[in-house]
Amino acid sequence: MADTFSLRCYCFLDRMQAQFAAFVGTVTQGDLPTEGMAALYVEMAPGNEVFRMVDIAVKATEAKPGAQIVEREFGMFEVHSHNQAAVIEAGRVVLDRLGLDIKDRIRPQIASIQVITRIDPYQSQLLNRFRRGSMLVPGETMLVLECAPAAYINYACNEAEKKASIKLIHVSSVGRFGRMWLSGSEAEIITARNAAVQALESLEGVNG
Repeated sequence: MADTFSLRCYCFLDRMQAQFAAFVGTVTQGDLPTEGMAALYVEMAPGNEVFRMVDIAVKATEAKPGAQIVEREFGMFEVHSHNQAAVIEAGRVVLDRLGLDIKDRIRPQIASIQVITRIDPYQSQLLNRFRRGSMLVPGETMLVLECAPAAYINYACNEAEKKASIKLIHVSSVGRFGRMWLSGSEAEIITARNAAVQALESLEGVNG
């Protein structure tokens, strides 16, 4: 399996933040997470391996599945629980079944970072058309961060919310790239950007 399987993302969230958990609740089709839960995001190729891995994880632990998604190229799943140990164990059994280690994951790479100050009313209206989180208000500063593999954006967003008082506008974590949109004061957005970058750069793995 290790020769044909690509562990694109493996990231553990020790404590889901309030806005991030609420946002996930608007897009998930599985068990709904709440603030304070631990979560694990795993992205893989071939994508269809997702179904077998979710089955393994939920049968072996009390962790609940929030997502199992297969798109054009990759698959991604998320499990969560108030019990951190259960989520960690879910990840362990999945890696063990695959014959892999955390160090075999692809290391996240930041593709783009934009900090846009004093958002124009027309641009905020365009962005608000697709958002599932908070409203983007004209005059705020916006952070847009893009990374690969896509599922790592969940970790970046959650860590940014830990460190800064921001609004979560939208997160897209499926596909080749993950993207997040945050807004707030310029100072808080800079803090959020730095926290997100530091979080992604702290994760070790192989080059994709």
